Amino acid sequence: MTDLNDYFDPVSIESPGYDYLALQAGFPHNIVIHTENIPPKVPGNFKIAIIGVPEGRNSPATGSLKAPDCIRKELYKLAKIPGKLRIIDLGNMKQGTTFNDTVAGLSDVITTLVTQNIFPLIMGGSSALAMAIDKAMSRLQIRYTLLSVDSRIDYVSEKKEHDSFNFLSSIIHNSKSTYSHFINVGYQTYLNDQQVVNRFLKNKSELSRIGDVRKAIYLTEPLFRDSEVVMFDISSVRQSEAPGSIAPSPNGFYGEEICLLARYAGISDNLRIFGLFDVNPDLDFRNQTASLSAQIIWFFLEGFSQKHYEAPYLSNADSGRFIRYHVRITDLDDDLIFVKSNLTERWWMELQSVDSKPVYIACSHEDYLKANRNEVPERWVTGSERLRN
Repeated sequence: MTDLNDYFDPVSIESPGYDYLALQAGFPHNIVIHTENIPPKVPGNFKIAIIGVPEGRNSPATGSLKAPDCIRKELYKLAKIPGKLRIIDLGNMKQGTTFNDTVAGLSDVITTLVTQNIFPLIMGGSSALAMAIDKAMSRLQIRYTLLSVDSRIDYVSEKKEHDSFNFLSSIIHNSKSTYSHFINVGYQTYLNDQQVVNRFLKNKSELSRIGDVRKAIYLTEPLFRDSEVVMFDISSVRQSEAPGSIAPSPNGFYGEEICLLARYAGISDNLRIFGLFDVNPDLDFRNQTASLSAQIIWFFLEGFSQKHYEAPYLSNADSGRFIRYHVRITDLDDDLIFVKSNLTERWWMELQSVDSKPVYIACSHEDYLKANRNEVPERWVTGSERLRN
């Protein structure tokens, strides 16, 4: 068994100059922190492990190696997470001799935690660390959907060294990878190569432009619910809200919006790994980006604490937990089947796999209403096409 003590340095942050909250109301009060005197004991009934990865190599944003400590300092000023969610802060990973050494070490840590049913929450570091996530998921033989909240689709057609702007290229072209589907939330058209966008659309990826997302942000919740890996790039937030980024844009999400997206990720049934990347303290202003990043993590954890695991029970028609609706559409041979939770009021569509087993795709109430107008929901189309391939 992997000894996590070999991979981490203890948490070391200075006490704030004044108390923001009463001691028992603060974030550190209901978590276990790896300090010099308290080494990590895993599994220990923990649900989530916070991992700092101070790694800025293979990225133009070399200052991102300072991000974990800056974010943690702001996170510890916030209120404790409601409920009894068991969290351990493992500290910062020891930096490898090379970038690939760090990737290998992070992959080992993720594999160990997921095997023990502990959720890894990664504070980067740059998004080049996505390779460690892919290695771990592939080693565990978990086919996964990757959702990226990012202003850019980090893919290039030409062969280049793996970095934070082309990590998708390395994952997609890795024959050993168990990656299966890509979702982007918040890309900005003027920052992306249209040929790359077209390539991903042709491969049935689900891409959501920033303007479309902001018009109805709640419609992104089903996308998070169907994802195993979620990565947030801080550059998806507008520069005025998060200046600490190597690739800022005057457009993007507001702070409240990015925190809501983090909460959607937290309540996801299927999610296995969450990461926040590309915060660059060298470019920050009065810790504004680090503070927002801490709040993103806080909202993710708050959502996680409210999680309801419903997906495993969707096929049980006798549970009384769900209502099933059959909708007839003119041009389809079979009815569309929608499933609604009586507990959370979330929706799914029931599809059939190639071996005639039911497969459930998360959807919204709007998809059900669209079917009732004799329109085929786009999520049904893309889900059906993926099942056939």
